[in-house]
Amino acid sequence: MGAAVAAGLLLSSAAACGGDDGGGDGSTPAGGGELKGTTIEVAAKWTGPEEENFRKVLQAFEKKTGAKVNYASTGENTDAFLGPRISAGNPPDVAVLPQPGLMRQYAEKGSLKPLGADVVAEIEKNFAPYWKELGSADGKAYGVMIKAAYKSILWYRPQSFSDAGVQPPATWDELVKSSTTLQNSGTTPFTLAAGPQDSWTLTDWFENVYLSQAGPENYDKLAKHEIKWTDPTVGKALETLAQIWGKPDFLNGGVATATKTKFDESVTQVFGQEKAAMVYGGDFAAANIATTEAKVGTDAKVFAFPKAGDTAPAILGGDTAVALKDGKGAQELMKFLASPEAGKVWAGLGGYLTPNKNVPPDAYSDPIAKELIAQLQQAGEAARYDMSDLAPAAFGATPGAGEWEALRQFVENPTDVKGTQDKLEAEAAEAYK
Repeated sequence: MGAAVAAGLLLSSAAACGGDDGGGDGSTPAGGGELKGTTIEVAAKWTGPEEENFRKVLQAFEKKTGAKVNYASTGENTDAFLGPRISAGNPPDVAVLPQPGLMRQYAEKGSLKPLGADVVAEIEKNFAPYWKELGSADGKAYGVMIKAAYKSILWYRPQSFSDAGVQPPATWDELVKSSTTLQNSGTTPFTLAAGPQDSWTLTDWFENVYLSQAGPENYDKLAKHEIKWTDPTVGKALETLAQIWGKPDFLNGGVATATKTKFDESVTQVFGQEKAAMVYGGDFAAANIATTEAKVGTDAKVFAFPKAGDTAPAILGGDTAVALKDGKGAQELMKFLASPEAGKVWAGLGGYLTPNKNVPPDAYSDPIAKELIAQLQQAGEAARYDMSDLAPAAFGATPGAGEWEALRQFVENPTDVKGTQDKLEAEAAEAYK
């Protein structure tokens, strides 16, 4: 899916409107003031353009309900901000959490308020069942995924493709073939971010291949450690990845460089320095491309992560809103954030995607988002959350350990499929205890 995409993308802190006149879902009259006099505090990690855009969504809620909403930025370590406030009995009304694992951790401690029936109904109306389940713990709904990062794309330089006479590939076999053609024409196919702090990119490569080959059900089982990492499906995915990772000539600077490369470098090496034709990165890589001379949509385009099996992969990361205090204000805001109304305001501002299926593609202001949302909506019930972010952090989110390090070592020794599986399983067994 290599349709042309235009500039602006993630960095557009667009001068778009601050919402509609409320009442879009018929729940209250336009400008209804049923929360007049109520103050709600919301905490999230966003700063800069992302914060500006989220504030506009909150303004639409204020206009609709009469509530006053105060925003607090948590900084990158959400738990470091929220933990002490929860312990002190003074949490914000609503918080936005970057990992489902953190939501489950808080739910187990009794720090979250279950969502009311009308909030749950709003989620059921607008999201596939998988996303409701993702926001639940012990059979109770606590969270709504309000903002997504799309991780099933590869970025490429169209010029390098046309010089070599290759088209954006749709299948893994075509990707390997195109890479060979690029290499033979004198262009290195890939930069790879496999440095110790950035080998999360390797987990994303793995997840895309695994979801495509093994299918959504096995993906869910592996995410919960209901099947082992020694399973043949994992071995098959690693063998597939080795068709690219295992060819040093396919990687800028070979293995020695790849295993030291940071994510932002991997992007600027392609689009700033033109050292390779392609790089893996989610939609958020647009922010890195914007630091180079390259323009998103002309010099930098995307294609869907190629199918390695029967399923077209659609992997998302994203942020989940939860309520930490009782009271109508928190529940009403959660209901609003789960609605198409909130999603449409946000989509019009740029730098935003949502798995809310009732926010139509034409609500999105930037062309890459339109392209990605079409991919996501086509994937339907097969779309999945980033597996490493679902795992305990010791396994799925720790630099130099767990899955990150096992896959980084696999890049260094791509013939050792069994040893890699054994290492992954040993680390997973320890982390999932």
